[in-house]
Amino acid sequence: MTQPRRRTVLRTMTSIVAAGVLVGSLAGCAAGSGGTTAPEDIPAEGIDDGSTLTLWTRAPMERQAKLLVEAYNASHENQVELTVVPNDDYVAKVGAAAGSGGLPDLFAADIVYVPNWVEQGLFQDITAQIDQLDYKADINQGHLSAGTYEGGEYVLPFVLDLSMLMWNKELFTEAGLDPEKAPATLEEFAEAAKAVQALGKDGVSGTSTGLNCGGCLLFTWFPTIWASGAEVLNPEGTESLLASDTAKDVYSIWQDLYEAGAIAPGSEEETGATWVAQFQEGNVGIMPYPATLLSGLEFDAGVAGLPGLEGGASTFAGGDGIGISKDSKLSAQAWNFLQWMMSEDAQVEVLAKDGNAVSRVDLANNEYAAADPRLVTINEVAGEGSTPVAINFQQAFNAPGSPWLALVRGAVMGDGAEIDSDNDEITAILGQ
Repeated sequence: MTQPRRRTVLRTMTSIVAAGVLVGSLAGCAAGSGGTTAPEDIPAEGIDDGSTLTLWTRAPMERQAKLLVEAYNASHENQVELTVVPNDDYVAKVGAAAGSGGLPDLFAADIVYVPNWVEQGLFQDITAQIDQLDYKADINQGHLSAGTYEGGEYVLPFVLDLSMLMWNKELFTEAGLDPEKAPATLEEFAEAAKAVQALGKDGVSGTSTGLNCGGCLLFTWFPTIWASGAEVLNPEGTESLLASDTAKDVYSIWQDLYEAGAIAPGSEEETGATWVAQFQEGNVGIMPYPATLLSGLEFDAGVAGLPGLEGGASTFAGGDGIGISKDSKLSAQAWNFLQWMMSEDAQVEVLAKDGNAVSRVDLANNEYAAADPRLVTINEVAGEGSTPVAINFQQAFNAPGSPWLALVRGAVMGDGAEIDSDNDEITAILGQ
């Protein structure tokens, strides 16, 4: 692949489907002078001198953010004051603060917004500091790529939210399928879904998705295209490649599932708020599913990467990135938090201990993940995933009525006659 590999239903969807658009006040923002310590003068571990740092995060990441902040505050002289902002208010709050010079020292951002906010100059350049990390090559490359602009690096992974293939082992057994064997291809996935559907159990469906939710669809379908050896965007993020033969084959398999009645009722109008609910209730056989919700399942579920048309595995490396804001005057102290956040102590003893994916491939098989092989799988597949980078990603893909949504609905519930023109419309938005 040429691109770098980028506990409630509501919580998951707000981390996937970003709301709102970049407000106008950001348009005139340029990179500020930043902290009083020049970037090249910041020590490798930053400064821990008892300063008070401010950090903003979106509500979907509240649990992980609180765990990280509490652990940092308990072990450092510096203290971080955390502000959790409702997801729907976050973009406007960041925009207003950026325009008035009032951003916090550190702030996290949905990874689909990171390229835009980096280009607008909202984050300080931390290339020199990231380059000093001896495990840089093991950091999730999708998040690093999303935060790279004109050769400079501006963000690190904050919290990963990964798309994985999950199946209900009990329903697999009832359908005569091997509950311990993951479908190796998208066609095998479809066959498994049809087998569960054929059970004829009241309220049980073969699979489920959100066919009126652009974020759900890209989160779960892009990885199949990547695993098939194709791309969804050009490297510059200005051209859509979603009318390729590979992409059309993916749509065709989902169209067949739709026509076979193997997709859960309600999927046609599902906008995202409840798109995983039926699986959580044990009423769906197999589906692409957010890794962050694995621990909340009350039944035994199998876990694997999302397969391609002929094998392979990939994932959408979603979630949030984090960086030092242009307005911070405590750059060295803020870096102290960031470098600790990427350390084994934070990644393993805070995030992995709580059942979260780690942001470093070299820490994938940690002691907490080892207790559940599925977590090892999630961590390992994270290294095979991707995060698409595009300035106008929101408008092209996540927005209600986006051309991506029109493309999928036409390809799955229609005759697919407008796939090419819808793809051209995506490109037109990306290139604006």
